Amino acid sequence: MDTSHATAAGGPAPDRSDRRRLLRAFNLSLAAVLLLVAVFALQQAGWDWRPWAVAPHDTAGLRGLLGAPLLHGSVEHLAANAAALLILGTLAGSVYPRATLRALPLLWLGSGIGAWMLGDPGSRHLGASGVTHGLMFLVLGLGLLRRDRAAMAAGMIGVLFYGGMVMTVLPHEPGVSWQSHMGGAAAGVIAALLFRQADPLAPRKRYSWEDEEDEDDSGTAHADAELEPPSPGEVPVLWQPREGRDYDVVVPLRPRPPRDD
Repeated sequence: MDTSHATAAGGPAPDRSDRRRLLRAFNLSLAAVLLLVAVFALQQAGWDWRPWAVAPHDTAGLRGLLGAPLLHGSVEHLAANAAALLILGTLAGSVYPRATLRALPLLWLGSGIGAWMLGDPGSRHLGASGVTHGLMFLVLGLGLLRRDRAAMAAGMIGVLFYGGMVMTVLPHEPGVSWQSHMGGAAAGVIAALLFRQADPLAPRKRYSWEDEEDEDDSGTAHADAELEPPSPGEVPVLWQPREGRDYDVVVPLRPRPPRDD
């Protein structure tokens, strides 16, 4: 049986288009990771990064809304955010390219705004974890709102890899900016609500057996007709007992004799 699906005349094959979107999203996410690595190398070379971190409740600290996601405090901090950015960025960008592109400014600013409004005075907030939380909640929110196959699959993959981000938007460990996590997560939910229709639904694959079921002798479609069981006379008899043999056997069970204790 042929299980291939037809494509529009002159249009690209869906599998090839999906591969292109996946590769493009991966390359852009990888470029973002390399940018984080380059900025971290500047930090290690002696560049004064403190003016570009978020300083809560300080007007001068608003500069960090632009620069804080690029800064990291250690190699471990950078590695954790780079891995999340590569995976979640590729996932969101391949399934929702338009929504992700429009949501990125909100996620970027939302993570900084959350840290600036909720952070302790005198502290400094830096790192791309707010943006990665925003991507996670964007993917999860779009999966719940759109409910098509690609959206639900992306949501489950995101939860499989980074479902723990749902809990890290609350205070859980000293020195971790849960404020930027909460700001990025809130921005991700808002972006999902705003841009849920930005990407068109993928065309549903149609298989040859569906066309075969839709056609009958009169040419009437019965794809949605209710299935009814056949009458007893139409059910074939698959087994018949042989004549002269009794297949109903009763095995007598005698009571057990009492035990002499």
